[in-house]
Amino acid sequence: MSIGMRKFTAVLERLLVLYVFVQVVAGFFVELPYPYWVGWIPIVGVFAIGIPRRRAVSREIVASPPAPVEVDPPVTGRWSALNSPADKVPSHGTHGLGQTYAIDIVAEPEEGPARPAFGWLWPIARRNRSFPAFGAPLLAVADATVVHAEDGQRDHLSRNSLAALLYFFVIEGIGRTIGGARRVVGNHVVLDLGEGTYAVYAHIKQGSLTVRAGEKVVAGRRLGSCGNSGNSTEPHLHFQLMDGPDLNTARGVPFSWRGVGVPGGGETFAVGEDATPVP
Repeated sequence: MSIGMRKFTAVLERLLVLYVFVQVVAGFFVELPYPYWVGWIPIVGVFAIGIPRRRAVSREIVASPPAPVEVDPPVTGRWSALNSPADKVPSHGTHGLGQTYAIDIVAEPEEGPARPAFGWLWPIARRNRSFPAFGAPLLAVADATVVHAEDGQRDHLSRNSLAALLYFFVIEGIGRTIGGARRVVGNHVVLDLGEGTYAVYAHIKQGSLTVRAGEKVVAGRRLGSCGNSGNSTEPHLHFQLMDGPDLNTARGVPFSWRGVGVPGGGETFAVGEDATPVP
Protein backbone atom coordinates (compact mmCIF):
# COMPACT_ATOMS: atom_id res chain seq x y z
CA MET A 1 0.00 0.00 0.00
CA SER A 2 1.38 3.39 -1.01
CA ILE A 3 2.00 6.20 1.49
CA GLY A 4 -0.85 8.21 -0.07
CA MET A 5 -3.27 5.32 0.33
CA ARG A 6 -2.14 4.75 3.93
CA LYS A 7 -2.86 8.39 4.74
CA PHE A 8 -6.25 8.26 3.00
CA THR A 9 -7.37 5.14 4.86
CA ALA A 10 -6.16 6.58 8.20
CA VAL A 11 -8.20 9.76 7.65
CA LEU A 12 -11.26 7.80 6.50
CA GLU A 13 -11.06 5.57 9.57
CA ARG A 14 -10.97 8.62 11.85
CA LEU A 15 -13.97 10.18 10.10
CA LEU A 16 -15.98 6.98 10.50
CA VAL A 17 -15.16 6.82 14.22
CA LEU A 18 -16.14 10.48 14.57
CA TYR A 19 -19.45 9.80 12.83
CA VAL A 20 -20.23 6.91 15.18
CA PHE A 21 -19.39 9.07 18.22
CA VAL A 22 -21.59 11.97 17.05
CA GLN A 23 -24.40 9.55 16.26
CA VAL A 24 -24.31 7.99 19.72
CA VAL A 25 -24.34 11.37 21.46
CA ALA A 26 -27.11 12.73 19.22
CA GLY A 27 -29.21 9.64 19.87
CA PHE A 28 -29.60 10.65 23.51
CA PHE A 29 -31.29 13.91 22.55
CA VAL A 30 -33.09 13.46 19.23
CA GLU A 31 -34.58 10.68 17.15
CA LEU A 32 -32.20 9.90 14.31
CA PRO A 33 -33.75 10.24 10.82
CA TYR A 34 -32.82 6.74 9.68
CA PRO A 35 -33.30 3.13 10.83
CA TYR A 36 -31.21 1.80 13.72
CA TRP A 37 -29.28 -0.65 11.54
CA VAL A 38 -27.93 2.17 9.35
CA GLY A 39 -25.92 3.41 12.33
CA TRP A 40 -23.84 0.21 12.23
CA ILE A 41 -22.58 0.82 8.70
CA PRO A 42 -19.70 3.14 9.77
CA ILE A 43 -18.62 0.58 12.38
CA VAL A 44 -18.53 -2.11 9.70
CA GLY A 45 -16.52 0.32 7.58
CA VAL A 46 -13.90 0.74 10.33
CA PHE A 47 -13.38 -3.03 10.47
CA ALA A 48 -13.47 -3.33 6.68
CA ILE A 49 -10.59 -0.85 6.45
CA GLY A 50 -8.56 -1.92 9.48
CA ILE A 51 -8.58 -5.72 9.20
CA PRO A 52 -7.25 -6.00 5.60
CA ARG A 53 -4.63 -3.33 6.32
CA ARG A 54 -3.40 -5.19 9.39
CA ARG A 55 -3.29 -8.49 7.52
CA ALA A 56 -1.33 -6.93 4.67
CA VAL A 57 1.29 -5.53 7.04
CA SER A 58 1.50 -8.83 8.93
CA ARG A 59 2.08 -10.73 5.69
CA GLU A 60 4.90 -8.36 4.77
CA ILE A 61 6.54 -8.84 8.18
CA VAL A 62 6.33 -12.64 7.96
CA ALA A 63 7.61 -12.71 4.38
CA SER A 64 10.43 -10.23 4.86
CA PRO A 65 11.01 -9.28 8.52
CA PRO A 66 13.05 -6.06 8.88
CA ALA A 67 16.41 -6.21 10.63
CA PRO A 68 16.61 -4.59 14.10
CA VAL A 69 18.36 -1.23 14.35
CA GLU A 70 20.74 -1.00 17.32
CA VAL A 71 20.57 2.26 19.27
CA ASP A 72 21.41 3.45 22.77
CA PRO A 73 18.79 3.13 25.53
CA PRO A 74 16.62 6.27 25.88
CA VAL A 75 16.82 6.30 29.69
CA THR A 76 19.17 5.68 32.60
CA GLY A 77 18.43 3.96 35.86
CA ARG A 78 16.28 0.95 36.66
CA TRP A 79 13.16 0.34 34.56
CA SER A 80 10.76 -2.43 33.61
CA ALA A 81 9.11 -3.13 30.28
CA LEU A 82 5.44 -3.33 29.32
CA ASN A 83 3.82 -4.11 25.96
CA SER A 84 7.07 -5.33 24.49
CA PRO A 85 7.76 -6.60 20.96
CA ALA A 86 9.82 -9.33 22.62
CA ASP A 87 6.49 -10.92 23.61
CA LYS A 88 4.27 -10.26 20.60
CA VAL A 89 4.15 -8.36 17.31
CA PRO A 90 2.44 -5.97 17.00
CA SER A 91 3.32 -5.15 20.59
CA HIS A 92 0.34 -2.84 21.15
CA GLY A 93 -2.14 -4.90 19.15
CA THR A 94 -1.96 -2.61 16.13
CA HIS A 95 0.36 -1.64 13.30
CA GLY A 96 -1.18 1.83 13.28
CA LEU A 97 0.92 4.92 14.06
CA GLY A 98 4.08 2.89 13.41
CA GLN A 99 3.60 0.95 16.67
CA THR A 100 4.42 -2.55 15.39
CA TYR A 101 7.63 -2.82 17.47
CA ALA A 102 6.90 -0.16 20.11
CA ILE A 103 7.68 -0.64 23.79
CA ASP A 104 6.44 0.96 27.02
CA ILE A 105 8.76 1.26 30.02
CA VAL A 106 8.18 2.42 33.61
CA ALA A 107 10.74 3.40 36.25
CA GLU A 108 11.40 0.88 39.04
CA PRO A 109 14.09 2.46 41.28
CA GLU A 110 15.69 0.37 43.99
CA GLU A 111 15.68 3.33 46.39
CA GLY A 112 12.96 5.83 47.15
CA PRO A 113 9.16 5.46 46.77
CA ALA A 114 8.11 2.47 44.70
CA ARG A 115 5.84 2.67 41.69
CA PRO A 116 2.21 2.53 42.93
CA ALA A 117 0.37 -0.71 42.23
CA PHE A 118 -2.92 -0.87 40.37
CA GLY A 119 -5.78 0.01 42.74
CA TRP A 120 -9.01 -1.77 41.90
CA LEU A 121 -11.30 0.58 43.79
CA TRP A 122 -9.25 3.28 45.52
CA PRO A 123 -7.64 5.65 44.87
CA ILE A 124 -9.49 6.27 41.61
CA ALA A 125 -6.56 8.31 40.29
CA ARG A 126 -3.13 9.39 41.49
CA ARG A 127 -1.05 12.48 40.91
CA ASN A 128 1.89 12.04 38.56
CA ARG A 129 4.51 12.81 41.20
CA SER A 130 3.55 9.52 42.90
CA PHE A 131 5.24 7.67 40.03
CA PRO A 132 9.07 7.52 39.89
CA ALA A 133 9.06 7.73 36.07
CA PHE A 134 7.53 11.22 36.11
CA GLY A 135 10.22 13.77 35.31
CA ALA A 136 12.91 11.18 34.51
CA PRO A 137 15.31 12.37 31.77
CA LEU A 138 14.83 11.08 28.22
CA LEU A 139 17.99 10.79 26.13
CA ALA A 140 18.76 10.77 22.42
CA VAL A 141 19.44 7.18 21.33
CA ALA A 142 21.84 8.28 18.55
CA ASP A 143 23.23 11.32 16.80
CA ALA A 144 20.16 12.70 15.06
CA THR A 145 18.16 15.63 13.74
CA VAL A 146 14.94 16.65 15.50
CA VAL A 147 12.07 16.38 13.03
CA HIS A 148 9.21 17.23 15.37
CA ALA A 149 9.00 18.38 18.99
CA GLU A 150 5.94 19.45 20.98
CA ASP A 151 5.20 19.62 24.70
CA GLY A 152 2.09 21.80 25.08
CA GLN A 153 -0.39 19.11 26.13
CA ARG A 154 -1.17 18.64 29.81
CA ASP A 155 -0.14 15.70 31.98
CA HIS A 156 -3.36 14.15 33.27
CA LEU A 157 -3.97 12.07 36.41
CA SER A 158 -3.22 8.35 36.35
CA ARG A 159 -5.72 5.81 35.03
CA ASN A 160 -4.62 2.92 37.26
CA SER A 161 -7.89 1.95 38.94
CA LEU A 162 -10.85 0.00 37.58
CA ALA A 163 -13.09 3.08 37.27
CA ALA A 164 -10.34 5.20 35.71
CA LEU A 165 -9.41 2.41 33.30
CA LEU A 166 -13.01 2.09 32.11
CA TYR A 167 -13.08 5.84 31.50
CA PHE A 168 -9.75 5.54 29.68
CA PHE A 169 -10.99 2.90 27.24
CA VAL A 170 -14.65 3.86 26.79
CA ILE A 171 -14.54 7.66 26.72
CA GLU A 172 -11.00 9.04 26.61
CA GLY A 173 -9.66 6.52 24.12
CA ILE A 174 -12.40 7.27 21.59
CA GLY A 175 -11.92 11.02 21.97
CA ARG A 176 -8.18 10.80 21.45
CA THR A 177 -8.60 8.53 18.41
CA ILE A 178 -10.89 11.12 16.86
CA GLY A 179 -8.33 13.82 17.72
CA GLY A 180 -5.66 12.08 15.67
CA ALA A 181 -2.12 10.85 16.23
CA ARG A 182 -0.87 13.79 18.31
CA ARG A 183 -3.69 13.34 20.83
CA VAL A 184 -2.83 9.64 21.15
CA VAL A 185 0.93 10.00 21.63
CA GLY A 186 0.63 13.27 23.56
CA ASN A 187 3.72 15.43 23.80
CA HIS A 188 6.37 13.79 21.65
CA VAL A 189 9.65 14.04 19.81
CA VAL A 190 10.56 12.51 16.46
CA LEU A 191 14.27 12.09 15.64
CA ASP A 192 15.75 11.41 12.22
CA LEU A 193 18.52 8.87 12.88
CA GLY A 194 19.56 8.69 9.22
CA GLU A 195 19.29 5.86 6.69
CA GLY A 196 15.50 6.04 6.72
CA THR A 197 15.04 5.38 10.44
CA TYR A 198 13.13 7.62 12.85
CA ALA A 199 12.75 7.39 16.64
CA VAL A 200 9.62 8.46 18.52
CA TYR A 201 9.39 9.34 22.22
CA ALA A 202 5.77 9.67 23.37
CA HIS A 203 3.89 10.92 26.49
CA ILE A 204 6.57 13.50 27.33
CA LYS A 205 6.07 15.84 30.30
CA GLN A 206 4.47 19.18 29.50
CA GLY A 207 6.98 22.01 29.07
CA SER A 208 10.03 19.77 29.55
CA LEU A 209 11.52 19.67 26.05
CA THR A 210 15.06 21.02 25.59
CA VAL A 211 15.12 20.65 21.80
CA ARG A 212 13.18 21.99 18.84
CA ALA A 213 12.54 20.93 15.24
CA GLY A 214 15.58 21.26 12.98
CA GLU A 215 18.09 21.00 15.82
CA LYS A 216 20.90 18.42 15.68
CA VAL A 217 21.54 16.35 18.79
CA VAL A 218 24.23 13.88 19.84
CA ALA A 219 23.64 10.52 21.44
CA GLY A 220 22.93 10.89 25.16
CA ARG A 221 21.65 14.48 24.87
CA ARG A 222 18.70 15.15 27.15
CA LEU A 223 15.57 15.73 25.07
CA GLY A 224 13.00 16.25 27.79
CA SER A 225 11.34 14.42 30.68
CA CYS A 226 9.07 11.43 31.03
CA GLY A 227 5.45 12.45 31.48
CA ASN A 228 1.84 11.34 31.30
CA SER A 229 0.35 13.19 28.34
CA GLY A 230 -1.79 11.66 25.62
CA ASN A 231 -3.29 8.15 25.71
CA SER A 232 -1.43 7.05 28.83
CA THR A 233 -2.51 5.29 32.01
CA GLU A 234 0.49 6.40 34.09
CA PRO A 235 3.81 8.24 33.62
CA HIS A 236 5.93 6.11 31.27
CA LEU A 237 7.93 6.26 28.06
CA HIS A 238 6.52 4.87 24.84
CA PHE A 239 9.43 4.36 22.43
CA GLN A 240 9.47 3.12 18.84
CA LEU A 241 11.40 3.23 15.58
CA MET A 242 9.72 3.86 12.21
CA ASP A 243 10.62 4.08 8.53
CA GLY A 244 9.26 7.62 8.11
CA PRO A 245 8.58 10.81 10.09
CA ASP A 246 4.77 10.75 9.79
CA LEU A 247 3.00 8.64 12.42
CA ASN A 248 -0.03 8.25 10.16
CA THR A 249 1.86 6.59 7.30
CA ALA A 250 5.10 5.14 8.73
CA ARG A 251 5.77 1.45 9.32
CA GLY A 252 7.37 0.17 12.49
CA VAL A 253 11.05 -0.83 12.60
CA PRO A 254 12.51 -3.26 15.19
CA PHE A 255 15.03 -1.86 17.69
CA SER A 256 17.65 -3.23 20.02
CA TRP A 257 19.14 -1.21 22.89
CA ARG A 258 22.90 -1.55 23.34
CA GLY A 259 23.70 -3.47 26.50
CA VAL A 260 20.03 -4.27 27.07
CA GLY A 261 18.56 -5.79 23.92
CA VAL A 262 14.75 -5.87 23.88
CA PRO A 263 13.38 -6.47 27.39
CA GLY A 264 10.25 -8.60 27.61
CA GLY A 265 7.09 -7.59 29.42
CA GLY A 266 7.66 -7.53 33.17
CA GLU A 267 11.44 -7.76 32.73
CA THR A 268 13.49 -5.27 34.75
CA PHE A 269 16.65 -3.77 33.29
CA ALA A 270 19.17 -1.15 34.33
CA VAL A 271 21.22 1.41 32.39
CA GLY A 272 24.11 3.65 33.38
CA GLU A 273 25.18 3.82 37.02
CA ASP A 274 22.43 1.34 37.89
CA ALA A 275 23.51 -1.11 35.18
CA THR A 276 24.07 -4.05 37.50
CA PRO A 277 22.53 -7.49 36.98
CA VAL A 278 18.84 -7.44 37.85
CA PRO A 279 17.46 -10.62 39.41
